[in-house]
Amino acid sequence: MFTRIEDFVVEWTREAEITANVLDALTEDSLGQEVIEGRRTLGQIAWHLVHSLHFMTSLGLVFDAPSGGEVAPASAAFIASEYRRISGELVNAVRTQWNDATLHESVIIHQEAWLNGGSLRFTMMHQAHHRGQMTVLMRQAGLQLPDVYGPTYDHWIEKGIAPLV
Repeated sequence: MFTRIEDFVVEWTREAEITANVLDALTEDSLGQEVIEGRRTLGQIAWHLVHSLHFMTSLGLVFDAPSGGEVAPASAAFIASEYRRISGELVNAVRTQWNDATLHESVIIHQEAWLNGGSLRFTMMHQAHHRGQMTVLMRQAGLQLPDVYGPTYDHWIEKGIAPLV
């Protein structure tokens, strides 16, 4: 749980940049990649990440919704761009509409009390969860993965270093 706005902003900014780098690596051809038939595609997961940030408005934050509707767009660049925009909107809303005390307030979501600071942490972990799903699908789609929390296997090879097994 976050107890200070600036702690959230620093960590969110770092994590959002990682997510944006993953989204930047998508191509239009890769958006239809499925892990199995009938499940979310890579593009749908990416678009879900964009849309899920706006769920924070249910906690009382006010900021613009993502452009483009509910259906995942066919443009990978648009998804990445819209993620950056909505992520910035979230940070601005938290900075200008909440204070450190607000993080200790709770909101009832699905008949359960959620502290605002805990909801911010959940939102961050939610994007990390889907980022992990996306990297698997990206590898299946033949894309080169960006570094997330360290170099990828491919980047180790490019650097001439034997990857750890």
